Amino acid sequence: MSQPRPESDIERGVWVDLAAVAILTIVTAWLSVRFEWMETLFAWTRPSEQFQLDELVPVLLMLAGGLVWFAGRRYRQARREVDARCAAQAGLAQALAAQRRLARQVLRLQEDERKRLARELHDETGQYLNAIKLDAVTLRDARGDLPEAVRERAQAIVSGIDHVQASVSSLIRQLRPVGLDELGLAAAVEHCIDGWRARLAATRFEVSIDPGIDALDESHSLAIYRLVQEALTNCARHAHASRVDILLACGPSHEAPHGDVLLEVRDNGVGAGANPSECASTGGLGLAGMRERIAALGGSLQAQGEPGRGFRLTARVPRAQVVSEAA
Repeated sequence: MSQPRPESDIERGVWVDLAAVAILTIVTAWLSVRFEWMETLFAWTRPSEQFQLDELVPVLLMLAGGLVWFAGRRYRQARREVDARCAAQAGLAQALAAQRRLARQVLRLQEDERKRLARELHDETGQYLNAIKLDAVTLRDARGDLPEAVRERAQAIVSGIDHVQASVSSLIRQLRPVGLDELGLAAAVEHCIDGWRARLAATRFEVSIDPGIDALDESHSLAIYRLVQEALTNCARHAHASRVDILLACGPSHEAPHGDVLLEVRDNGVGAGANPSECASTGGLGLAGMRERIAALGGSLQAQGEPGRGFRLTARVPRAQVVSEAA
């Protein structure tokens, strides 16, 4: 959408046009006096007096005055339309800003709830599971004449608790990135990628992370981490790639010369379009959710892919926007 011209530029253009009209009028008057155009016209039309050609002057003056009146009305109407359009665009900008603030608030509340659930799972559920496991181990290793069936059931309880603890730990990692609060975004992203390396042994991951990325505030760090998390999940589900490149840069740098925060995830898999239903329905946040996260931070998200040529996801958040949000 093209931006409307500032009011000062419009006023300046009006005065320039008026100055041009005034100059042309003065030049025409001087030329008329210098070459006596009216006398020449009178002499030229004298033989054709029956056509009253010398009476064209007041008619032309009336036409000129009517055109001036018409132009003035059209100018005022256009000015009202421009003002209305500027007001509508200002209202739209305010609505978009309010929507972004609301989206940031919703995401913040969502992350706070996830953080609380992760803490509850770790502190409450984890402690009770440990207590149950200790009781089962004590029962299994107790000395005395205990039936073998009791020891087997105690071992089954221990195995079941180990499975539940692993599931709870995985759920906690999904709710709250491991190490994000203590070690920073770079370490959290590395830990997430290491988890996918273990799951996708046939896929090679090439990672480039700018150390300055740890300077981002919590909301932006969480948004970037969730994007990496969702992008790698999509790669595992749909791409069937043998190589995934992850670039995370914080400008100004060669990758982000304009000072943006840049995230790029690229694979050499089947690409978008090979199975449109899978590409459109990615589960979790999906492309729509990722766009909403980035848009709430004032950034942009681009997804590019062709069948058989891989898929590339590029997210940019203006550095100035990050600084203002942190402030």
